[in-house]
Amino acid sequence: MTRWLSILLVVAALLGALPVANAVQDTATAEPAVKVIDAPQDAAIQTRLNEIKAAIGGLEGITISVTAGVVTLSGEFENGNAANSLIAIAERTEGVVYVENQLTESVQVSARLQPLTDKFQELGATALQLMPLLLIAVAVVVVFWLLGGWLSRRSGWLQRFGLSELGALLGKRAIRLLVTLIGLIIALEILNATTLFSAVLGVAGVFGIALGFAFRNIVENYLAGILLSARNPFRIGDLIQIGEFTGNVVRLTSRDTVLMTLDGNHLRIPNSVIITSSMTNFSLNPLRRFEFLVDITPDADLADARQIARNVLQQMKGILDEPAPQCLIQELGASTIVLKVLGWVDQRETDVFKARSEAIRFVKQAFDEAAIEMPEPTYRLRMGAPLAEQLTSAQEPTEAPKQAVEPHETLEDIEQTDVSADRTIDKQVTEELESSDEQNLLKR
Repeated sequence: MTRWLSILLVVAALLGALPVANAVQDTATAEPAVKVIDAPQDAAIQTRLNEIKAAIGGLEGITISVTAGVVTLSGEFENGNAANSLIAIAERTEGVVYVENQLTESVQVSARLQPLTDKFQELGATALQLMPLLLIAVAVVVVFWLLGGWLSRRSGWLQRFGLSELGALLGKRAIRLLVTLIGLIIALEILNATTLFSAVLGVAGVFGIALGFAFRNIVENYLAGILLSARNPFRIGDLIQIGEFTGNVVRLTSRDTVLMTLDGNHLRIPNSVIITSSMTNFSLNPLRRFEFLVDITPDADLADARQIARNVLQQMKGILDEPAPQCLIQELGASTIVLKVLGWVDQRETDVFKARSEAIRFVKQAFDEAAIEMPEPTYRLRMGAPLAEQLTSAQEPTEAPKQAVEPHETLEDIEQTDVSADRTIDKQVTEELESSDEQNLLKR
């Protein structure tokens, strides 16, 4: 019994000791109190802030006072950035519990202009210090610019590579610009301003894209002019057709091509239109074919009619024997037969329009002499019975006898007809080239 009582007393003692141990542990883990040792006095804070204010500069109108750790800033300031910096420094100063801002911005003109004046004075002093380097940089740019001009004037080798006049001119400008750009980069490297050059290039790139969109048509015409001058699809005086426009080439400029129409008018076509349109050059091949249609009656002998047309063209002056003239049956209708007559001429000696006109005249004359008639229009009328009886009872008029056609000229004159080449437009083109100083990328 005594043994069991001893055990119970030990357990009770242990259970009673647990709360005391927990209380001691909580007391040991609690945060220690903050003690301030040698905290800055108000006078020390004020002195320190005044020193900082003097070091910043431009804050002479600000007064600083410190009372019980509260900093009061009063007065006028001229430089807002400097005033904000002083306020931020005061808030971070040890021993300051609060910053009272009583500052006002100065509105005096002289005070506002003072920072700008100081900035200009600083820039002037810096420029004066950099003056020797600046002069060296300017000299480098001038030397490279003169070197680029010298190289561009001695770039005749560009045309020896097959470049056109406009392409060679563009190459000369590119060489001069490239050499000058190299000099500019070296000058900026001397001034340690390559970062500025990169920024300028970026702005120039954006500006160039904007200009490209704004002057897209001009750029297209200029590039098309370069391609045309390199390919040379026509020469001065060539007769060309572009879409609905036909004329002789007068000149090729960097923006457009000038034609002289067959009426003697000046026609300017943008180069971009020419480069993207179908073009027919009638002058590259001196031989040119003309054709015309002739209607004859169905009762005519087709073999004789074709042979007569061929004979007429073979006898004409200016019509080539090779390729030989032809007369083909174009169409067979109910009341007419259509013949197509074709002949070839040499444009250097014969005018194709004159030859075609005279060929039509002589073929018509030959058909008249051979009694080959051209059909007249035929109309069929359907009428009612009363009107038909009246027309039947009416007296039919007698037809007047046909008179033979007497040609004014005989076919013996066929060889003396004038089909010589017409040089009227060529002369006008020559006069235009001699009287105008406008750029011409084509060579005569």
